[in-house]
Amino acid sequence: MQIHYVNSWVMKRETSIFKALSDETRLRILKLLLKKELCVCEIEAALDLPQSKVSRHLTVLRSAGLVEDRREGVWIFYSLFKPQNDFEKSIVHVIKNALSDDKLTKQDENRLKKKLSQVYAYTCK
Repeated sequence: MQIHYVNSWVMKRETSIFKALSDETRLRILKLLLKKELCVCEIEAALDLPQSKVSRHLTVLRSAGLVEDRREGVWIFYSLFKPQNDFEKSIVHVIKNALSDDKLTKQDENRLKKKLSQVYAYTCK
């Protein structure tokens, strides 16, 4: 019975990862987090989306184990998870290659660069 339980847990985890990866906005967030740890306001600026939508997607990604968070005062910073096995390493590979030539992800990167270059962007750190 215990083997069935472990396999069931693994299947649920992998299923939640694939569900999380099935959304374009979440893939865009993950692409940004490949570069560096970001706070919600930086992700919001990069995606040009409201904070509530970004937070909702980050919750899904965190629940799936794809992002990690840390608190610094009132700010929450997000980073890509650290892969622990071959399956998780393949997920990172998929994220790196997903939307690689997509115009929207290039715009996200440009907006993030602009946000990070502005002095007020660092009030959240």
